[in-house]
Amino acid sequence: MDHINTVTPEEVRKLLEEDDGTVVVDVREDDEVAQGMIENAKHIPLENIPHSTDKFDENSHYILVCRSGRRSLMAASFLEEHGFNVSNMEGGMLNWDGEVTA
Repeated sequence: MDHINTVTPEEVRKLLEEDDGTVVVDVREDDEVAQGMIENAKHIPLENIPHSTDKFDENSHYILVCRSGRRSLMAASFLEEHGFNVSNMEGGMLNWDGEVTA
């Protein structure tokens, strides 16, 4: 898993502001997401990632997010092994100080 690209929350915010087609995928559980998630993020719980590859496009860039960055790193590793362009947000939502939606 050492080869997964990482991005800082600041870099994620900038990518989203540029609207370059980057997609944030939140892999936290339902109760965690209910407390707020990054605006326009897709919610796919970690346990569903292996069964959700049909929801990903090989031409898009996905940033995986969880609470602290560990679960999203596992999801990013799985998706990268299946040919997707992914990055993991360092520190997860614990480091996110931008807007969140309920």
